[in-house]
Amino acid sequence: MNYLHKFDIISFQNDLLAWYEHHQRKLPWRENKDPYSIWISEIMLQQTKVDTVIPYFNRFKQLFPTVFDLAKADEQAVLKAWEGLGYYSRARNLHHAAKQIVEQYDGVMPSNPKELGALKGIGPYTKGAILSIAFNQPEPAVDGNVMRVYSRLLKIEENIADQKVRKLFESVVRETIAVQDPSSFNQAVMELGALVCTPKSPSCLLCPVQQYCRAFQEGIESELPIKSKAKKQRVIPYVVLLLEKANGSYAIQQRPSEGLLANLWQFPMIPIAEIGFDHIENWVQAEYGLTIQLGKKCGELRHVFSHIIWEIEIYHAQVIEDEEDHAFQFVLKEELDTYPFPTSHINIMKKMED
Repeated sequence: MNYLHKFDIISFQNDLLAWYEHHQRKLPWRENKDPYSIWISEIMLQQTKVDTVIPYFNRFKQLFPTVFDLAKADEQAVLKAWEGLGYYSRARNLHHAAKQIVEQYDGVMPSNPKELGALKGIGPYTKGAILSIAFNQPEPAVDGNVMRVYSRLLKIEENIADQKVRKLFESVVRETIAVQDPSSFNQAVMELGALVCTPKSPSCLLCPVQQYCRAFQEGIESELPIKSKAKKQRVIPYVVLLLEKANGSYAIQQRPSEGLLANLWQFPMIPIAEIGFDHIENWVQAEYGLTIQLGKKCGELRHVFSHIIWEIEIYHAQVIEDEEDHAFQFVLKEELDTYPFPTSHINIMKKMED
């Protein structure tokens, strides 16, 4: 199907770019075309809102002002700078790719699509965003935001969760991109999706390209895009222990180097569905060689990931006696903030006084 049949590409480009010139938000990564800044911002903006990203971006650039600074940084320092942003594999991939850029390209981000796409953590969308925004190449940058805009604009009634459909969107974006200013064009589409063509209740009456929008003309803008339902998330219950020694230090442990929240730190997590609440003390003794006394409950927490949900009950606990060889590190309360924790455990930390 030719979605661009009788679609006025030139007028669409002109109207969209004119709107963007006057309505674009002032964002720190838009101050120049620095590829390093644009790369960091694009990685941070995956699964995270702009308002949340701004302070993280500014702090990250202060800590690691150049790709050389990031490449030579300790991974724990990078994870600490990322703490609270979530999806921590993004930070690890960013760190790894910085080393690749320094080692393979003398610290200069490659502008070649194949070389750029070979860097760790740079998928088709991020590659297109960097090539177009930083290097002004007419490359499509297609994410969920862009697919939403184009599905309404061209009335594309395909399931955007299907990987094959992404190729369709890349094709129509490539054909409609303004080759004289691809940097502004791609950012304009993203901005339109963020400010006007929103997921719910799009502001069609304020849309600068409303006259080209087929979904608006047919009154079906709220029905698009079509996206299949995600699989139901699995719920996993845990008891988390604020496990304290007599000297006021707390037990923390580092998560494995692979998988969910890799290399971050956490308080002891007890898989309560497997253990049973009455067996917590025995399980900790058998698993870690620590004799503990369970104290009072001090809170509950529900943390949602894309594929699972943690349902957490938080308990104080005291160490009665311990062996030297165990997987925990005991850290004084005032030193905890030097370790990178996931958001769920930052919130657990707040329960220490309860």
